[in-house]
Order: sequence, then structure tokens, then C-alpha cells
Amino acid sequence: MLRKGTESADVYNMNTFAKTVDMLHRALSANSVRRSVIANNIANAGVPNFKRSMVNFESELKRALDTEKQKPAIELRQTNPMHFSNYRERDYRDVQIRRVLDYTSTYNNNGNNVDPEQEFMASVENQMTYGLLASSIKFEFDQINSVLRN
Repeated sequence: MLRKGTESADVYNMNTFAKTVDMLHRALSANSVRRSVIANNIANAGVPNFKRSMVNFESELKRALDTEKQKPAIELRQTNPMHFSNYRERDYRDVQIRRVLDYTSTYNNNGNNVDPEQEFMASVENQMTYGLLASSIKFEFDQINSVLRN
């Protein structure tokens, strides 16, 4: 148990249920944004010079969660507030859903880089992920419901 005024990494951690449900909620939000991005890509598949978009969320979330577990071998002490720290724990709640344009590839001769087949596969994957996330949230609440009934 933490006392008021003590500083620890645990101060920013929630209980497991709340953190899990919060991350699942954020993942569902990212999934919804990804669905609209994929739909936009498919709708503009024939537009010259259109560049497809992607959603970047899971990799940033993983990076933020990894900072909770890993600290550098040597943590440098800051003697001046203007100095940079060699370690900063990143709160997973600060991770934002980002749309990223893909400027590096070209699929058609007209400068468009949307591959409809790839987008349809991404749509199917996104739909399956949504079902998995929704089932996971249901499972979490079913566990709580089971405990409260017994």
C-alpha cells in the first residue's frame, strides 16, 4: 500500500481490471478509426495520386507498455532541470491514435498506392480484431459479474 507523498511507478498504475478494460476500450477506438481509414482508402482506390493512410496505435502502445517494465542499466541523475533524462516512463494513456500517410510506395502508374486486395484483407482482419476485442471486454465483465453473484 502506498502512503501519501511517496513516489513510485505504482502510483500511475491502476488495478488490473481497470487497466485491461481501458486498454481494450482504446483498442476498440483505434479499430473504429482504422475501419474508416480502410474505407477511405478503398473509396479512393481509383483517384490519381491518392496516397493510402494507415493507423499507428498498437506499436506505440507496446512501446509505452515496455517502458513500464524496462529501465536503463544506468539511470543518470539530473543535476539541472534543463538536462535531458536518459529514461522517461511513458504512460500508456498518453498514446494517441495516429493516421499516417504512406508516401513511399506506388501501386498504380497514376501515382495511387492503394492496393484494393490488400485493403480488403486489412478490412477483414480489422473486423476479426473487433470481434476479438468485444469478446475480451465481455469476458472481463463476465468475470466481475460472476464474482458478484457468488
